[in-house]
Amino acid sequence: MDKKNESFFEKAATAITCWTGSLTAFILAFSVIAVWAITGPIFNYSNTWQLVINTGTTIVTFLMVFLIQKSQNKDSKAIQLKLNELIAASRHASNRMVDIEDLTEKELDVLHQYYQTLSDKAEEDDDIHRSHSIDKAKRSADKKSHQILPEDE
Repeated sequence: MDKKNESFFEKAATAITCWTGSLTAFILAFSVIAVWAITGPIFNYSNTWQLVINTGTTIVTFLMVFLIQKSQNKDSKAIQLKLNELIAASRHASNRMVDIEDLTEKELDVLHQYYQTLSDKAEEDDDIHRSHSIDKAKRSADKKSHQILPEDE
């Protein structure tokens, strides 16, 4: 892909999140805290001395939240696209799974129940190579839920 089309913010966010995850960044942050702690007795542990570290860490944390979120959004989108490609490439996969991240929480719960039924069906099966479909699991679950039990007659 063309890297020229990346925005300044995207380039900066990527570079900063990569750097902040490095050993160098950790050592620098640890050093700042160590210097601050060592200077405590020099400044008599004053309110200003405490305010310096509190303000500094708050500002860095506040800004990092946005940079990390930007990076996570990009990574999440890339992973979703990769998964969609795998689903599309597999002739046995359900194309209904493409873009399920757009479903509501309730719709995802329903889908989870179908997969739970599918999992239960696979556990009951002696042949570990047999494939079960969501549709077959749903039909089976529907049949079970609509059966009339002897005590209901």
